[in-house]
Amino acid sequence: MKRIAVIGTSGSGKTTFASSLARRLNVPHIELDQLHWNPNWQETPRDQFIEKVRVATDAPAWVVDGNYTTKVSPIVWQRADTIVWLDYPFRVILFRLVIRTFKRLVLGDECCNGNRESWRMAFSKESIILWAFQSHWRHRREYGAKLRDPAHAHLQQKRFRSPAEAAHWLNQVQQKHESM
Repeated sequence: MKRIAVIGTSGSGKTTFASSLARRLNVPHIELDQLHWNPNWQETPRDQFIEKVRVATDAPAWVVDGNYTTKVSPIVWQRADTIVWLDYPFRVILFRLVIRTFKRLVLGDECCNGNRESWRMAFSKESIILWAFQSHWRHRREYGAKLRDPAHAHLQQKRFRSPAEAAHWLNQVQQKHESM
């Protein structure tokens, strides 16, 4: 495991998990949201985003988190040797998103590149919670199909269906890495 992509629905904890895994492996953590979103929630133009991802994933080892299925996942998946899929039940995702969104709204926590969630965003068609409703089951179908595709046979696959399962694996990774 040198190049790991962490995927899952918004709210599954991809960034937290990937950051923890990267620390345990002592490799860079690449957050796709950081490469995609500029200040004031301006998207990086597609060609520039793709180039940023290409450059970031040229390194010999990394942990990437994020989906961006139609934009850059073909690059990331081709270069990765391992996929970690945080495939949690929707009730877990929804609970996490509601708590995270509320904390960000109340505390003013930054999401990425100076961007912050707003009350307007939280209750609009741009809501991350609404996005989870729209994408959770679609991601399950798409990721299941993609991971069965022979084009991705080179990938070691880890699919976790609960946060406890993922945490247990992280601890195993740390123990294995410490014993090396």
